Amino acid sequence: MRTAWKNQLTGYAFISPFVIGFLAFTLIPIIASLYLSMTDYDLFSTPGWVGLDNYAEMFTKDKKYWQSLKVTFLYVFIGVPLRLAFALMVAMFLNTASKAIGLYRTIYYLPSIIGGSVAVSIMWRNIYGDQGVINLLLNSLGLDSVRWFADPLAALWMLITLSVWQFGSSMLIFLAGLKNIPRTLYEAASVDGANGIHRFFKITVPMLTPIILFNAVMQTIGAFMTFVPAYIISKGTGGPLDGTLLYSLYLFRQGFQFFDMGYASAMAWVMLIIVAVLTSVLFLSSKFWVHYESKEG
Repeated sequence: MRTAWKNQLTGYAFISPFVIGFLAFTLIPIIASLYLSMTDYDLFSTPGWVGLDNYAEMFTKDKKYWQSLKVTFLYVFIGVPLRLAFALMVAMFLNTASKAIGLYRTIYYLPSIIGGSVAVSIMWRNIYGDQGVINLLLNSLGLDSVRWFADPLAALWMLITLSVWQFGSSMLIFLAGLKNIPRTLYEAASVDGANGIHRFFKITVPMLTPIILFNAVMQTIGAFMTFVPAYIISKGTGGPLDGTLLYSLYLFRQGFQFFDMGYASAMAWVMLIIVAVLTSVLFLSSKFWVHYESKEG
């Protein structure tokens, strides 16, 4: 018994860093945020219980909340498909035999490493400035300049293009999936007279559907949590006219600019529910379009 108890203590000692970290930095903060979402808390005074008032105000009185939700949904439903499509295109380009292919993969992955940084967001502001590279390119083509920081829709597209530029992680996962597709399938299709388009839609896409599902789920979750680009590009205001007021940015403003942490916590829980619902929809719909090698998946 003493030996068995000693072995158990050894096992608990090895897993204790994870358990302590999970309790201190995940589970306890989650429970605390749920409690704070039902309070009036300004970070300095004692939280006061208000029940569901924060949620009621969010859904019935706060117009900026609905604007942030609209902007975020546009950002997610436009940006994520574009990023996945671009990542797949680059992955197919890199799925070739070349001596420098390792260098190419590293170069194409770099935007995902630095894309969410403050420095890149500042660079993006300069690229889309009135005298930036984008407007100079438009002028060289005989087109008028676009005031990216004065038009809400243009500002949102600026954020979307930045998100598409950060395609590296999805690209690497797609590339790994492409490597696992048997070449014999393409050879057999070529013998049957299938061209490149037919091989792509009849072989490549069906074989990649599990990876497409994984990337779609991960990128959707990541898109809902986008904060730094929107904060830097709009200088923390979500402008122009709340055109870049992403959900996470408005949550930050409520909590740390307006010092309404109870309201911010309620927003965080609503975001959790929204992401959980969208993720569930993706998984439930996967049985109609995701193809596995075995029926059990």
